[in-house]
Amino acid sequence: MAKCSVCGKGVSFGHTVSHSNRKENRTFKANIRRVKALVNGTPSTVYVCSRCLRAGKVERAV
Repeated sequence: MAKCSVCGKGVSFGHTVSHSNRKENRTFKANIRRVKALVNGTPSTVYVCSRCLRAGKVERAV
């Protein structure tokens, strides 16, 4: 599961470009964290990207 449950950020695709300008396919994976958070007032485990954590979009459970 490489997808943020808040913003939906997931895997994106691009190229690795060598010095000789050869291109190979590669993936960029989102920085997903498993976090205990309050969802509808009850604590549960959700997968959230680090940007949403820093922005305060998730209320963490203690």
